[in-house]
Amino acid sequence: MLFSYTYVPHQMEKMQTFVDFIFHEVWSKAPIGLVFHPDLFAGNPDIKEVMSEFGFSAKASDRGKTFYKDVKTIYELFATLSSQEIDQFKQWYQGNNDLEKVCANDPATQLARYADIAVAHKKLADQLGTFFKGLYSQSLLDLVVLRDKIGDIDDHYQTFVRTNKAGKCPFCGINDLLSGYHSKREAYDHYLPKALYPFNSINFHNLVPACHHCNSSYKTSKDPAYMPKDPARTVHRRAVFYPYKTAADSIEIQVTLLSSDFANLTPNDIILQFGPAIIAEEIDTWKDVYGIEERYKAKFCGENDGKYWLTQVLDEWKEDGRSPSDFMTTLARQTQNRPYADCNFLRKSFLEACEARGLLQSL
Repeated sequence: MLFSYTYVPHQMEKMQTFVDFIFHEVWSKAPIGLVFHPDLFAGNPDIKEVMSEFGFSAKASDRGKTFYKDVKTIYELFATLSSQEIDQFKQWYQGNNDLEKVCANDPATQLARYADIAVAHKKLADQLGTFFKGLYSQSLLDLVVLRDKIGDIDDHYQTFVRTNKAGKCPFCGINDLLSGYHSKREAYDHYLPKALYPFNSINFHNLVPACHHCNSSYKTSKDPAYMPKDPARTVHRRAVFYPYKTAADSIEIQVTLLSSDFANLTPNDIILQFGPAIIAEEIDTWKDVYGIEERYKAKFCGENDGKYWLTQVLDEWKEDGRSPSDFMTTLARQTQNRPYADCNFLRKSFLEACEARGLLQSL
């Protein structure tokens, strides 16, 4: 990840507090034998009002009724668990919502996928999947009784981009993100995919705006917390960049060209090296999840990208009397000040490789 987002508090976080209450104060206390009823939510008047509306109002929408029934069904399944099993679920819930520790691959943080839960609790895993996979949906979040309490996700996005002004996707650095000047917004990627993980589908520490290509073309439902399956490996967890890390890591990119045949440059002619070594595992995960090497090499080989960058240097040199070294000095300054404007961070690395190959002088 090229740079971190600044986390922006918002009213929508209240939805996660509702889920926290449901898990800890209702589901986890089900074995004491209380019959399911909105009075179980008395400790949180707002969610009690929502549950009363969804469960008993004649005007309740079908989506609201489904929410109520799902909470009730999971409550009844939790009532069959032992205290030791409840404690295990509590550890899983805490682990899945402590995104910073998950990303750091903290060995003390217990992470649970639906597949892990299903080993001993197949029916409960399926029901949790039904509930949490549907929790982040406009059909639910737009219900008036809920929206009045948690606000609107479009407003969250507007608040988010007023603070996070880079305008570029931090996962690739290539594509623009829709800003506050647009009437539309980018999709929020579930960093730990909601198709794989329960408990955090409405946790905004797990929700990150990403460009369409990063979200829908490359990451899709890849699991950043686990390496791709390989029977030879005994440890499958891996470290990954935390999207809201306060002290951002700085990624170094070095490009090497294996060919001087600029007109016919292909991805096979390019070697990419990333650093620093201290975050090598996070970098490897980032490259795997977002297809970084493929996308950067394609950028360098593009007629309107890498090949244009090189001819731009030579054209300016010829037409304006500027030397390539002057151009590179200016580009270095631009990259330091605005690394993601015009893909400066890639343009600089690519042109340095061209310079090392003698292409700035030979054409």
